[in-house]
Amino acid sequence: MNATIWHNPACGTSRKTLAILQETPGVDVTIVEYLKNPYAADKLRQLFADAGLGARDALRLRGTDAEERGLKDASEDDIITAMAANPAYVERPIVETDKGVRLCRPQDVVHEIL
Repeated sequence: MNATIWHNPACGTSRKTLAILQETPGVDVTIVEYLKNPYAADKLRQLFADAGLGARDALRLRGTDAEERGLKDASEDDIITAMAANPAYVERPIVETDKGVRLCRPQDVVHEIL
């Protein structure tokens, strides 16, 4: 099975999710450090749609200025545009496998798509 994790090595939940993926037999993991390789807006739309999320559901408020910038109440398109410009606005980690996409907070959610 192929799995892609949009990973932030400074995030404990992201590190724990990556460890689960790496320890699961038969999983080939691709790691995308999204702060170094930001999301494209179209990829964000696809990931959110496949996860059954709106952009607001994946908006990271803690540790960012997203709320001060009005993103909490912004349109989906405006949120995605902001996320593509500043990937720190995306809650982490997001994992995509052959079985679906999940925002893995808590990390054990990843088991749903393995």
